[in-house]
Amino acid sequence: MNSTNIRHFLTLTDISSDEFRQIIKRAIKLKEMHHRGEVFEPLKNKVLAMIFEKSSTRTRVSFESGMAQFGGHAIFLSPRDTQLGRGEPIEDSARVLSSMADCLMVRTFEHHKAEKLAEYSAVPVINGLTDDSHPCQLLADMQTYFEQRGDIKGKTVTWVGDGNNMCHSYMQAAKLLEFKLNIACPKGFEPQQSFIDETRDFIEITSDIAAACSNSDLIVTDVWASMGQEEEQKVREKAFADFQVNSEMMALANNDALFMHCLPAHRGEEVSAEVIDSEQSVIWQEAENRLHAQKALLEFLLVH
Repeated sequence: MNSTNIRHFLTLTDISSDEFRQIIKRAIKLKEMHHRGEVFEPLKNKVLAMIFEKSSTRTRVSFESGMAQFGGHAIFLSPRDTQLGRGEPIEDSARVLSSMADCLMVRTFEHHKAEKLAEYSAVPVINGLTDDSHPCQLLADMQTYFEQRGDIKGKTVTWVGDGNNMCHSYMQAAKLLEFKLNIACPKGFEPQQSFIDETRDFIEITSDIAAACSNSDLIVTDVWASMGQEEEQKVREKAFADFQVNSEMMALANNDALFMHCLPAHRGEEVSAEVIDSEQSVIWQEAENRLHAQKALLEFLLVH
């Protein structure tokens, strides 16, 4: 079993409100340093083992680049390279990997796998995405908002679409950073009850997308069918037909409202091409910020 002073990052609730803001501010600073070409290597000779059961572009490239820029090294382990959940128990994998690496990042389906990995790891474990939550993306999204508009406290954010892992992480961010979150989703696609119970005072769930977008400061959406749900695509297309973020919805939001999407996006489905390519869209800054936010997170977990 691991020692009690190891910090893991499995959901946003693993950090405090103050720590969340601290990581965001540090990410902004690290981004400025990087853009100036400064060499900063606080993780020299440190190794991050990245366990992928679910494929990814942004998660892999951002963590791998981040470790390289910090003077460390990242090892990519695909489903073919690990025994995680396939023969070797997770606890054994955790013990072995954490004896050789300084940090583990896991991107998997079942959230309990990440929890079990953390339970038996001797080093910090980072959730690179599970079916329940995607906390690293929220670090990047919130960094982007802070850069563009300042602190998000007291603002109104609208989530449009599936009550999925991204939605769950937005709910936790609302509680930590004290913003109001409107969740517009079709009936039957609401977030998990446990997340609703945890964040009840900061969220409002509705199936009225226009009401949810009205007077909003930030509108966020995601694909209708996430990885592993492709067979539900047709059913979901029907259910989500009225839940597209388009110019009409953006017009209901505040004049300086921003649009975000964790990508990859399907133009013409969850978001119109007009919105995603508009001035209000900050998706490219948001995508780049995965690098800087995760560097700030790695430094927070590994540099004492």
